[in-house]
Amino acid sequence: MINIQNVHKSFGPKKVLSGVSLEIPTGDTFCIIGKSGCGKSVLIKNIVGLLTPDEGQIEIDGKIISSLNQKELFKLRRKFGFVFQGAALFDSYNIFDNVVIGLYEHGERSTVYLESEGKRVLSAVGLLPNISENDTSFFQKEWESLRERKPSDLSGGMRKRVGVARALVGNPEYVFYDEPTTGLDPVTSEQIDLLIADLADKLNVTSIVITHDMFSVSKIADNLAMLDDGKVHFTGSTEEFEKSTDPVVRDFLERYRAEGF
Repeated sequence: MINIQNVHKSFGPKKVLSGVSLEIPTGDTFCIIGKSGCGKSVLIKNIVGLLTPDEGQIEIDGKIISSLNQKELFKLRRKFGFVFQGAALFDSYNIFDNVVIGLYEHGERSTVYLESEGKRVLSAVGLLPNISENDTSFFQKEWESLRERKPSDLSGGMRKRVGVARALVGNPEYVFYDEPTTGLDPVTSEQIDLLIADLADKLNVTSIVITHDMFSVSKIADNLAMLDDGKVHFTGSTEEFEKSTDPVVRDFLERYRAEGF
């Protein structure tokens, strides 16, 4: 479980988080929503230890993030997968190197294991066929074709899938998605939504999704929290959110619909 207690975070005079408290149950696909600038991405960076709260604490699996030394934090992060908003692939690396770089940075040097993980996660996100359903020679041909390609050779949707594949390497228990459908066309966005839901179901991971896309939320979320003015304004199911009479919730939904989504 992720337990967030009274977290505050400021950058100079600008206060971004003003006492955020949340519990994210194990196995949930939990969406954190809100308008631009409300602190969604800052919150997720505090959760994974990229930022440190000014006040309050974040506890994951019984460990308080801000109290861990660097070695302990790196060990805990091996339970995390992170999908960045723009995929954040390394342009000069091929697909295989992009996917397994985390394992390599943690000291893994077995080429057999690295290749096995690369094949597994790229199959999981639909960029390679399922080995069990295709003959070995066909799979190997597809693998050799894909692994050497560069990010510049891929569509936006494929780059996003590679980013998700990288996050799945090493079988993380928690996968964090920062605006996973931003910049994608509606069809590709829906494909990524379906992928997130499918992976959460098949891999039994806890998924935390930062988004402002209510269409995505309706497709993938078990529960959600809405941030407003640096605080948690609402927590509950998507059905409860959409039926809420709270004026801040209604304003958010009406603005979202008015923009044509």
